[in-house]
Amino acid sequence: MSKVPKVALNLKQFMLRQEVLKLYRDIFRTIRQVPDKHSQAELKAWARHDFQINRSQNDEVAIKMLMQHGRRSLTELKTSLQLSGVSEEK
Repeated sequence: MSKVPKVALNLKQFMLRQEVLKLYRDIFRTIRQVPDKHSQAELKAWARHDFQINRSQNDEVAIKMLMQHGRRSLTELKTSLQLSGVSEEK
């Protein structure tokens, strides 16, 4: 399965895609800091599921709203990790 999109993206779509991929990587980097392996697995499954069900989303406004939700969830996870004393915030 090729990672190259079948249709060429315009610049705006390309930039938005890069933002989504960055958010995805940031979420998984943060999940790795969760000490409990079972919780880690649940969080990974949740993140993958959310990204998979919205994978075919093409509406720019909807994608931006989903990204806001993802960023908010990431911030909550980071805050929880900091409060528990686990986070290695840089």
